[in-house]
Amino acid sequence: MDCRDPVDCRARVMATGPYDLDPTDRRIVAALQANGRASWTEIAALIGTSVTTVARRAQQLIADGLVRVAVAPQPGGGPADLLIVRVHCVPGEQLPTARALAARPEVRFVAVVTGAHDLVAEVLVTPGTSMHSVLTGVQRIPGVRGTVADLLLHTYKSDHEWSRQLLDDVTAPATPPVHDCPPDHLDKVDERIVRALRDDGRASFHAVALGLGISESTVRRRFEALYGTGCVQVITLVPAAALGFKAELLFWLSVAPSRLDAVARELAALPGVRYVAATLGQESLMCEVILPAHADVLDFTTRTLARIDGVRSWAAGVELLTVKRGFVLTPWAARRFDHAEPAHPAPDVEIGPSGSATALDDGTTLPRPRSARGIRRAGRVPARRP
Repeated sequence: MDCRDPVDCRARVMATGPYDLDPTDRRIVAALQANGRASWTEIAALIGTSVTTVARRAQQLIADGLVRVAVAPQPGGGPADLLIVRVHCVPGEQLPTARALAARPEVRFVAVVTGAHDLVAEVLVTPGTSMHSVLTGVQRIPGVRGTVADLLLHTYKSDHEWSRQLLDDVTAPATPPVHDCPPDHLDKVDERIVRALRDDGRASFHAVALGLGISESTVRRRFEALYGTGCVQVITLVPAAALGFKAELLFWLSVAPSRLDAVARELAALPGVRYVAATLGQESLMCEVILPAHADVLDFTTRTLARIDGVRSWAAGVELLTVKRGFVLTPWAARRFDHAEPAHPAPDVEIGPSGSATALDDGTTLPRPRSARGIRRAGRVPARRP
């Protein structure tokens, strides 16, 4: 690594590992995962330290590219569908292919994984778009050798409860339940608000209102309504390893049909399980699991999965790199891409915060959303060096 620029060198180390976070840093990040828009004062009270310590450390972690707070929409319900796509890549082309896949606006999640496939993606199929055309677009990405796609039927769990054990001596805020939003759950004003908060999930309502030319009370009321019903999530992106969790895994479970719902709910109740969804494919359930170490995987499979009535078999892979989550590119993946070869070009498609996409027939590209960079963060106080 070229460390002639100390600031860039520190950022690259923090974004790609190894990570050097002490217990206070980890508790700050865990508190942000519980509520990414909490003020520094609220977080300081939650974890038992000073406001200046929380503000200084949190802002440094965000500036280093280790942590990103963003507002992510739940895809609209009704005719909108989600596909879980497993991708087999040309050997050595996993990262360029993952970058090209993540650049597609209809892609909500991308990870580089071990196992029979190289990448796993969650792809939105919007109203008026055929599954065939979406899958064909993925298959035409240079570096893709083949795909397996399963229709997502229902999401049972999607949150950051796995990090709350770092706050085991306090009561963290409850995560809103998974919500199936109606197709028209966001209007044009909602979409503009969510777009600004996707760029900076800690932007103050006042700053968003100024940027959009609407009242602060309108921004606050609309955001709180969307968040309260689960139409949007505030997500805090951080590598699990930075919080001391070395093993991130994706499982595909074959389950007895009569036990599918019960098994899904039993898995969703486990604190180490971040995501559970029912799928239509060879396997019945997909779940994402986070554990302290790879040595804990054997215990999870033999003492947890093996003892759940209805689980017949499973396949699994280790997540090597999470590239995109909640339609947001992770900062550590972005930094790796910045120092890699250019990605395969993205298609001429634009997607709105509600998950709506418009393909352009004339070859032109719609303008990208206005950046909210520079908007003041909620609860921000001037950072001071020790």
